[in-house]
Amino acid sequence: MSESRSASRRYYDKIQKVVDIQTKIIYFLISIIFAFGITYALNNPDLNRAQIYVLFLLFLAIGLWLSEAVPPFAVGLMIFGFLVLGLGHFYSDMDSENAALYVQKYIQTWSNSVIWLMLGGFFIAEALQKVNLDKLIFKLSISKFGTKPKYVLLGIMLTTALFSMLMSNTATTAMMVASVLPFINTLDDNAPFSKAILIGIPAAASFGGMGTIIGSPPNAIAVEALTSHGIQFGFLEWMLVGFPIAIILVLLFWLFLIKRYIPKIDYIDLSYLTDDSSENSTKLFKLKKRIVIIIVILTLLLWLTTNFHGIPASAISLLPIILLTMFSIVTSDDVRKLPWDTLMLVAGGLSLGLAIKETGLAAYYVTKIQDYNLNMMAIIIGFSLLTVIMSNIMSNTAATTLLIPIAIILASNSSPLIFSLIIGFSASTALFFPISTPPNAIAFSTGKIDQKDFRGGGLFAGIVGPIIIISIIMLFYYLKY
Repeated sequence: MSESRSASRRYYDKIQKVVDIQTKIIYFLISIIFAFGITYALNNPDLNRAQIYVLFLLFLAIGLWLSEAVPPFAVGLMIFGFLVLGLGHFYSDMDSENAALYVQKYIQTWSNSVIWLMLGGFFIAEALQKVNLDKLIFKLSISKFGTKPKYVLLGIMLTTALFSMLMSNTATTAMMVASVLPFINTLDDNAPFSKAILIGIPAAASFGGMGTIIGSPPNAIAVEALTSHGIQFGFLEWMLVGFPIAIILVLLFWLFLIKRYIPKIDYIDLSYLTDDSSENSTKLFKLKKRIVIIIVILTLLLWLTTNFHGIPASAISLLPIILLTMFSIVTSDDVRKLPWDTLMLVAGGLSLGLAIKETGLAAYYVTKIQDYNLNMMAIIIGFSLLTVIMSNIMSNTAATTLLIPIAIILASNSSPLIFSLIIGFSASTALFFPISTPPNAIAFSTGKIDQKDFRGGGLFAGIVGPIIIISIIMLFYYLKY
């Protein structure tokens, strides 16, 4: 009888595998048809061949990311290949001698500062885990919040948000995800609470990055745009607006998560945080822990003081990469286990965003807004939502760089302050895809959540975020000016 059940189970598994493969093939074909259909509908004689290629690639990538017909990192690799072949052919017809130079920049996203920043965060996270500092950080973050699941989640999210105000939200997410993974590994597979934590951390990191100028690249772009228009907006002034927005959004997102995921239990078992193993009391282990603490503190200090010493954050990321491997804290085996597929995903997304910007495709459609006679509030709401949409499918830094100058031109009779701040803040509410932000990609790299798990929170952040941002900025503007 048992043999018959085993045989039927094996037969069922085979059938299920065939069904899964067929389903993915169907979704893949649907994604191609979808991309062709949307591209055909949006085609215009004013668009050149390169822009049409990128438009098709954009909707194909969106279709594949939504349908999960292929792994997300494979979509990133497809983007590389498509841009090299499609745009390479276009540039060859236009300028055969320099065609390689035109497409080279799409491959160079592998050396983008975001990639190095994420890699540095991965090394730090691995080192924290190896010397059990991840447990210490997690323990400190929840020590004042009790053992009820919803308050544990609140402690984790607030800790993440506060760290993100002072350091890269990418590095913060890597550190916090590493600190909670030992706890998540004690839960059942697909436990709702683990999903809540892994969705809450990247969201809190993105929201927390709004709190200070150094918290997120779009913040710096917005301040730079204001300075170029003669408006001085300093660190403290930014915090007066950004800190309330960040905390409100973190709290609202926390309420969203506890309604959707948190189980109705009184407490959770955190006894695993007590580690009395003899291995952790050896002199060598304690020495390694001190070395990791020194390297992490030094890296954080350098990240925080970038404006003083002028060393880019991505270059500072080389410090933990070099030192942690030099002291054999992160070994070659550890390096091989790092989530390289996540870097493929992010690099592909950066290339797509670069192509959208460099070919003039984004500017073409955004400037279409000039054909409509809209009032100021309609333009504000439109640009806020457009920023969220574009930041979900391309780098939020690139989206901010592109949209702020255009918004200021369209609203030439109004203060640049409102548009710069709203676009800068709205860029940090894009959470719909794993590719939308590096923090999302880091959480996704754990393998504990699926692409579809981001969608509910992404919709919530993309709708509620702009409402809160516009309300607080308009209130600040009218009270101050």
